[in-house]
Amino acid sequence: MKIIRLIISVLVTLFVLSSSVSLCQDWPQWRGINRDSKVTGFKAPAAWPAELKQAWKVTVGFSDATPVLSANKIYLNTRQGDQEVILCLDAVTGKELWKNSYAAMAVTGPSASQHPGPRGTPAVSNGKIVTFGASGILSCLDASAGKLVWRKENPINAFPAFFTGTSPLIVDGICIIHIGKKDDGQVIAYDLNSGNEKWKWAGDGPSYSSPSIMTVDGKKLLIVITEKNIMALGLTDGKQLWQIATPVQQRFYNCVSPYIDGQNIYISGQGTGTKAIRVEKSGNEYVTKELWSNTEVGAKWNTPVLKDGFLYGFTDQKRIYCLNAATGQTAWIDNAVNSDFSTIVDCGSVIIGLTSIDNLIVLKPDGKEYSEVAKYKVSDTPIYAYPVISGNNIYIKDAETLMKYGF
Repeated sequence: MKIIRLIISVLVTLFVLSSSVSLCQDWPQWRGINRDSKVTGFKAPAAWPAELKQAWKVTVGFSDATPVLSANKIYLNTRQGDQEVILCLDAVTGKELWKNSYAAMAVTGPSASQHPGPRGTPAVSNGKIVTFGASGILSCLDASAGKLVWRKENPINAFPAFFTGTSPLIVDGICIIHIGKKDDGQVIAYDLNSGNEKWKWAGDGPSYSSPSIMTVDGKKLLIVITEKNIMALGLTDGKQLWQIATPVQQRFYNCVSPYIDGQNIYISGQGTGTKAIRVEKSGNEYVTKELWSNTEVGAKWNTPVLKDGFLYGFTDQKRIYCLNAATGQTAWIDNAVNSDFSTIVDCGSVIIGLTSIDNLIVLKPDGKEYSEVAKYKVSDTPIYAYPVISGNNIYIKDAETLMKYGF
């Protein structure tokens, strides 16, 4: 009887643990499941603690790439020595499960000292993980064991001034990436299973943003911000469907990814403000219409989040802002100066921002005023990646380490 009761107790415990894990949201690609920086399953504590509890901290290598979370495993794309490394860790314990590496060229120039590793966030889908290295090496591995499925050396042997900044997109069994250099780029779609090229578009060089998907009249469109334009390509054939100029100001670059809500796209850039564009189908063509333009609030790096009709983010002046998404009117801009490379995530009852100067900021969604709930120091070195939040666990990737905290 004791053995039977013990078995039942173990099975119940495993069921509870597996249920709690299943309720926690994965973060399988750039800006989460839907590329919109929204988290489900987070429950704000009744009383916010004075400090966050660190469960573990492991050295993983240099990178600005956000980790990804899938099926209770954490995947990272980093640099260790002269190699770019793809790591898989147990999300509960931080234990390394597998590692795959390859020789990679050294990152040189003005970004080398602070940013020696990959920038692109991996993508996990259909049992595979795809990474994009700093010099444009695209790798597809089996996510369970780390075995290489296929790898593509940069086909045009070119990359932007500050190396690659975009993150791969996996959708409908294809992997999409934008490669190239100034004035010379290619958007390429590869079959996820074989690595065979499905289609290719040639034109503008890549920006430092990442593409997203929107659906108009039942058809999926690939939305890409290049170095000079925002455009839509047909997902199945790569045919260009429309294009709008997004010229940069002075010596700045297009870095902010598009935020898509239904048929509306919100775009921003340093020195260019924020705009809302609507995409509609007219006969066999697609037409775009500018809904509004706010010239006083723009972002340098940060893609905003949309929450209850308001856009929240960090301005190019390093301040947290709130815009009315329907009108573009500025609701408020906080006076506190934060830092470059800040990120922001919608966690339901709260919004969480993470600055590169080690502070995690919790604020209440409020279209009338800035309302800070809590602030935590989470690292002693700069952070350039998004926080990965699953349930009430939060993973922070700083310059060289990955940390797990709990609320």
